[in-house]
Amino acid sequence: MSRKTDNDTPSLALSLIPLGVLVVFLALAIHLFGGDAIMGGSQFSLLTASAVCAALAIWRYGRSWQQLEDAIIENMHSATPAIIILLLIGAIAGTWMASGVIPTMIYYELKILHPSIFLLASCVISLLTGSSWTTVATIGVALMGIGRALGFEDGWIAGAIISGAYFGDKISLMSDTTVLASSTARVPIFTHIKYMLLTTVPSMAIALAVFGAAGFVAAPDDAIGVQSIEQALASTYRISPWLLVVPVVTGLLIARKLPAIITLFASVAIASVAMVAFQPDIVEHIAGAAEAWLAPFKAMILSATTDTAVETGDPLLNDLVATSGMSGMLDTVWLIICAMCFGGVMYGSGMLLAISRLFLRMAHRTVSVVGATVSSGVFFNLVTGDQYISIILTGNLFRNLYDKRGLERRLLSRSMEDSATVTSVLIPWNSCGMTQSTVLGVATLTYLPYCIFNIVSPFMSVIAAAIGYRIYKKHNDNDEDTSRNI
Repeated sequence: MSRKTDNDTPSLALSLIPLGVLVVFLALAIHLFGGDAIMGGSQFSLLTASAVCAALAIWRYGRSWQQLEDAIIENMHSATPAIIILLLIGAIAGTWMASGVIPTMIYYELKILHPSIFLLASCVISLLTGSSWTTVATIGVALMGIGRALGFEDGWIAGAIISGAYFGDKISLMSDTTVLASSTARVPIFTHIKYMLLTTVPSMAIALAVFGAAGFVAAPDDAIGVQSIEQALASTYRISPWLLVVPVVTGLLIARKLPAIITLFASVAIASVAMVAFQPDIVEHIAGAAEAWLAPFKAMILSATTDTAVETGDPLLNDLVATSGMSGMLDTVWLIICAMCFGGVMYGSGMLLAISRLFLRMAHRTVSVVGATVSSGVFFNLVTGDQYISIILTGNLFRNLYDKRGLERRLLSRSMEDSATVTSVLIPWNSCGMTQSTVLGVATLTYLPYCIFNIVSPFMSVIAAAIGYRIYKKHNDNDEDTSRNI
């Protein structure tokens, strides 16, 4: 029988128990299964921690199951667009590969990019679209294939791609996280982006310097098999510059600020048409014994939804062009659902709020306020498993504190982006970490040390506050022109 105490707010010590259970179970799952932990071990860990949280909330603090269930449902609702986008990313991977779009990109870039500048070029190329998920799912997949063909380690390749993609995402008007951070902090988006440049550009400069140097150090002495891969690509696929229309059109749709779901679905449709037009042999191979007039339709569906493998005659290339479509994303979808369950029950029980107060007690001077904001963004990414929830919770938690300290809210919005947005991809059970790991085929913990931009950004935010660089006090309710430096 549940019972209430005099204090309905969970204690910090009790609130940390579910988090401790999650950390222990995840560590054991990763130790036992390695990268395969995403196929069940991580999900079981999240559900176990959720059950512990629910049990404590009901028994110790008298929470009703309905209250916890409502919080879980609300959390699930926020994750629905991400799940749809994830499935469409799987469809893009399949159709872009079967249509020859990615093989064409790999073929031409193998001829252009020298190994010594590959990592630097990958980072720069990845920032151009202004959308992290779309960049990784399209250009990123091609760059992974090129990097592997050149002989680079997976961690370096993925780190360069992710660093560039998240820099481009942060400074883009099209980015949903940029819009969300500015709106949560109630800061004009142009003011938000302009102020972010003060920490984002130095962080990116460090990342580019590292990737530039690493390109010369980590580049293989001999790009093993590059010529044979080029020949295998040319003999298996019809390589044509016209296929580059697909990524160009996708980029234009992104530039027009269409919703991500519409953009990705349109990209899948265009790639499917390109597959029928340019790769009749691939269509026949994928469709199998289907009637001739139905073969294109069957090939479109199979390439978008399930495993497809094309024999190229080169073992390395066979692995590069093999895709799983939407079905390859199902383990990640399962993991997102379990992560949303844990985040929802932690929020509904009040335990998340109890832990959050710890960060507020850390905030005294300006640097500690920013440090607490950054720590909160990282923490919420760890606990809720979703960058959007992390941004919202961090903004709501600190907004009044910034006002009381007389600090401009653009400092809050920047601190949220420097933490909640960029670190989400570094956490294996976060929706971003799971997605990018699945799409690139590289375990989160494998690429984590090489995501230079994502690692440096939170520290750069705190460093800027510590030295007082362009930190402003509110002079009145007008915009930044009435601010004064402190």
